[in-house]
Amino acid sequence: MLRPRVRPETACPGPGKVRQRGACKRENAAMHADYSDLLLCLYRKSHELPVAHFQDEALNLLKPVLPFDSAMWGCATLTPGGIDIHAIHLHRQPVEMLQAYEEVKHLDTAAQAVGMRPSETLAFDAQSWFGGRQQSALRDYGRRFEQSHFFIGGLVNPDTRFTRWLTLFRARADAHCTESERLRLAGLLPHLQQALELNRLTHLKDVVQTRGGDGTGSALADSRGMIHHMDAIFEHALRNEWAGWQGPWLPAAVVVAAQRGEQRVVGRTLAIKQFSQHGLLWLRVRPLCAADALTPREAIVARLTAMGLTHKQIAARLQRAPATVRNQIRSIYDKLGVANVAALVEALRQAD
Repeated sequence: MLRPRVRPETACPGPGKVRQRGACKRENAAMHADYSDLLLCLYRKSHELPVAHFQDEALNLLKPVLPFDSAMWGCATLTPGGIDIHAIHLHRQPVEMLQAYEEVKHLDTAAQAVGMRPSETLAFDAQSWFGGRQQSALRDYGRRFEQSHFFIGGLVNPDTRFTRWLTLFRARADAHCTESERLRLAGLLPHLQQALELNRLTHLKDVVQTRGGDGTGSALADSRGMIHHMDAIFEHALRNEWAGWQGPWLPAAVVVAAQRGEQRVVGRTLAIKQFSQHGLLWLRVRPLCAADALTPREAIVARLTAMGLTHKQIAARLQRAPATVRNQIRSIYDKLGVANVAALVEALRQAD
């Protein structure tokens, strides 16, 4: 395991003592000079690892530098009632934590503090921060999921209130967060977020199988429809299809289709293929083609025909009358304007 060269820790005093706080900053800056191996490894793994594995590996790289027991890393919109989570990755925490948090998130003053101070990384003790009488349920929640001490850092868009954030938890009651550790995370957090974005972008074209030079574009969004990345082709296609669309959210029709589990959206000028993976929505757009006019049943028959099956073989496989399948094949050829199987294969390829 990578072990960055870290100088001995010095417990830094509270923010009221300016000189000592400055000493912590100088110490932290010196430490960053020893993080080159960590950062090189982090960015290398962002290119090498699949999306589903990168965040856990990135957090494992962080632990020798900033020890913690569990974490959650995700994106959300900050609202008056608490954070509205779009996508989240849990590290050594059970999925039950999310449902339990929904019941107490309105008591989470830490999330509110992040919203008010979006550029600041926080470090605090749960018992003292959530010490209000009305926050007893939140304290019980913290004990249940072993969250005694927190580090929280996020990058917030002030216009949309959308944030990408990371929370680290320490379980032991005596494992207090220090000021130098807080500053250390503040310095490393932009690299963690950037490496995560690079990891997703590196694999985006592979995941959605975008082919260059044929008018296809790609995008990555979360389950709520917030776009995390889109290329120029994707953006142009959406603007052409939905007049007045501005972003940064996907058009409602695309979001609704995704929520229904539909993998294809066909519009006037475009077709979008989409699927969910690791809590994110991966999308590919292309211009409309003739094969998009096929019904779902016709599309199945067309693909079986392209595989070389006869109408009788297709009828047996689909448990339909041979005459029905023969008529469907004739209709498919007419719709696509093709006269043989080779031309059918090419027409279907354009709809892949």
